[in-house]
Amino acid sequence: MVSSVSGISECVFATLFPSDCRLCGAPLVKISRLPVCDECLAQTRPITGSVCSACGERLSSPFAAAGERCGLCRRAAPPFVKAAAYGSHDGGLRGLIHLLKYDQVRPAAGVLGRLLAQAISNLAMGADEILVVPVPLHRRKLRQRGFNQAELITRAALKRVGGERVVLKPGILQRRRETQSQIGLTRHQRRDAAFAVVKPDAVKGRDLLIVDDVFTTGTTVSECARVLRRSGASKVYVATVARTLKAAARLVELPREEEMRAITAAG
Repeated sequence: MVSSVSGISECVFATLFPSDCRLCGAPLVKISRLPVCDECLAQTRPITGSVCSACGERLSSPFAAAGERCGLCRRAAPPFVKAAAYGSHDGGLRGLIHLLKYDQVRPAAGVLGRLLAQAISNLAMGADEILVVPVPLHRRKLRQRGFNQAELITRAALKRVGGERVVLKPGILQRRRETQSQIGLTRHQRRDAAFAVVKPDAVKGRDLLIVDDVFTTGTTVSECARVLRRSGASKVYVATVARTLKAAARLVELPREEEMRAITAAG
């Protein structure tokens, strides 16, 4: 009976208030504050395969061992203990992030927060209390946008994970200089981003979790982690909803005998 009434309501809604999915353009038939269809939401899948145990980058070898690091992290250890992301920054996940950041569709923060909560749960942070620090916006961009997307997503995520053990502290970091969009910039160009710890006494000897929407090259979160460590933070972790994956884990098509020999040698 309930499902029948719900179905009728949705049909009436679709008739009286026709709308299309903001990502694929398909007609929406369900009552929702988020203008995205179920098919697009279903495309937000977690990262699969072996990833770097430090930065979370996908490892190119299908035979990579657990705990292995990517070449970049082997050459220079990042200033954070571990970074985790829910999914790849493409498809429906990229579209949801853009809806929030650039189209002001705030209900997207709830869905992204649920995905961020899964990334946080993969970090296995051991401290009794973790201070959570969203990557800040410059005050001018904050005025223009009206909100910090990293903080909105974080608040939604912390409703699902952590309890009293995880404490949101959005005022610890400050972005000192305004920077252009980081998308499409090289690692060298991203060094223009500058952050400062405005509450150093709050971080001394503490474990912290930096949260952002996207991990692209890692320059932004690395700089945040670096200044927090300089101010006395004990350990710094990173969690993001999405990350850019530079390496694709592909199985090489080998003749059956060579394939079995490779698997045996790897394991």
